[in-house]
Amino acid sequence: MTVPDPQPGHHLPIERLQNLLLDVADIKLFLKELAELSTTVLKAPVSSGIMLRYDDTLLTFGFSDARAETLDETQYRVGSGPCLESLSRGQVVSVVDARTEQRWPDYVGLAAETGLRCSLSLPLTIRSDTFGALNLYGFSEPGLFGPTEQRDLELFATQAAGTLRVATRQVKDANLLAQMEESLRSRTVIDQALGIIMGQQRCTATVAFELLRRESQNGHRRLRDVAADLVQRTSGQSPEEGRPFDPS
Repeated sequence: MTVPDPQPGHHLPIERLQNLLLDVADIKLFLKELAELSTTVLKAPVSSGIMLRYDDTLLTFGFSDARAETLDETQYRVGSGPCLESLSRGQVVSVVDARTEQRWPDYVGLAAETGLRCSLSLPLTIRSDTFGALNLYGFSEPGLFGPTEQRDLELFATQAAGTLRVATRQVKDANLLAQMEESLRSRTVIDQALGIIMGQQRCTATVAFELLRRESQNGHRRLRDVAADLVQRTSGQSPEEGRPFDPS
């Protein structure tokens, strides 16, 4: 990704980005703050999620709000979408209008139902190694990510990639692995809830996920929390923890 210089007089939150490194003890909190900071690059309100690849496992660690988490999770479930394409190709992927987008049909229909109007996905790359993607989602109107906005976000993503690489080195391996395990446990809980819905409704996994996603959206709650409540109500027990994370 070729990064242009910022326009004269235009100020990006680069100093605030660097300040995040001063006290990195929790990588998940760092990524949440990084996602929230990325939304300040634009004047229009947007949501943001940070997708990382760790030993062929894709996880969303940082997100500005539940809508960003849901949209990232939707792409994991259907196996396609702009964020996944940006990460796999190492290129910026823009969705100008989600309602007319023809790519990734399994994803865009579900995304449009959340109110998504446009998005921009930018690879997080260090020395040709794309290890994640920064995903911005707009809900107010299509076309929020024009040439100027894309240029500014490309600059931010380049700085963020370097900052993130330094941050992960500052955090102890045990701490990082523990947080990887937490993210995988969340996905295990969602899988358990999907199994319950499929049994009750006699539907496919895709339909079950759509029902769970709608409940999350309508209640303005995280997918993981909605799933955990469903498992608790149905079984009378807390969700199973799932397998430990194995980085080997």
